[in-house]
Amino acid sequence: MMSLALDLAARGVGQVSPGPLVGTVIVDPNRQIVGEGFYLFDEVKHAETLALEQAGDKARGATAYVSLEPHAHQGRTNPCTDALIKAGIKRVVSPIEDPNPRVSGRGFAHLREAGIEVRTGLMDDEAGALNEAYIHFMRTARPFVHLKMAVSMDGKVATVNGDSRWITGEQARARVHDLRHQYDAIMVGGRTARADDPLLTDRSGKKRRRPLVRVVIEQYLRISPESQLAQTTDAGPVLIFASGDPDADELSALQSRGVEVIAQESALDFASVLEQLGKRSIQSLLVEGGPFLAALMLEAGLVNKVTFFIAPMIIGGQDAPSAIGGSGAEKIAGSLQLDRVEVKQHGRDVEISGYPANRG
Repeated sequence: MMSLALDLAARGVGQVSPGPLVGTVIVDPNRQIVGEGFYLFDEVKHAETLALEQAGDKARGATAYVSLEPHAHQGRTNPCTDALIKAGIKRVVSPIEDPNPRVSGRGFAHLREAGIEVRTGLMDDEAGALNEAYIHFMRTARPFVHLKMAVSMDGKVATVNGDSRWITGEQARARVHDLRHQYDAIMVGGRTARADDPLLTDRSGKKRRRPLVRVVIEQYLRISPESQLAQTTDAGPVLIFASGDPDADELSALQSRGVEVIAQESALDFASVLEQLGKRSIQSLLVEGGPFLAALMLEAGLVNKVTFFIAPMIIGGQDAPSAIGGSGAEKIAGSLQLDRVEVKQHGRDVEISGYPANRG
């Protein structure tokens, strides 16, 4: 039943941010499912309320399986704990607390005070993984950062002449668009933006609540106002963080296209960049390179998850760019280790994902 609640919650991917993914299953004393619901931000009603409405009178004496702690405060909706209590729910099974300070622990406490049995911990790892971006955002006020790179077997992201289309196959590229669909924003470095002239849009074909915010990190403001990014601001916001004093004419040309430019006098502070994105309610960020940006983010300890798509090809070339730039580790013992590693196959390509060790 909890697995079903988590599956229901996942139906809200791309449609709940800056809120969490939540699913609810109501099961009567005869172990029959009498109500199901999942949260969508624009439909306002929470998963618990939708499931209770479907269950009706059958909710009395039933068990509610909720993928995240029900809230007990007045927000855009009335407290879900009130709805569960009023419906006569006898038991609530929910894997983890909601880290939102307005919710955390208060929902469970309210239910227990009303005499409802509350069980926690069931499938807590799976529930935490489902809402990893939301949990991180609530704890830090910064977006969850997921670094994604496409590489050859010898770790190259392009040939010596800069050709990179396409290293991975069609199935892997479709998977990347599924990843983009899950995230609020996507980031690339200025070198990548100028070399590839990418669109950086979500072409998964799936419904999303907010357009994907496209973020570029520039050492100096050099992106052309004729670039695809600058010419498609109607498809999604384009935000450029640049250091130094930008040329007034170049700045004006980009702004006239609808590009927002944030210039800092000194070298860019990536922690500050993430804080500014967090203030814009950007809960999650997919970083797609290039090597220089990837190295800076990793060295700053700001990457929460890493995914490499590895194609069965060898590009070669000592001067061909590798996935991660920077100075790198001096010894193997000092290299970045990944935990909770998962491996999947997409056509001929392999996806390897993991979490930097000891980074939460």
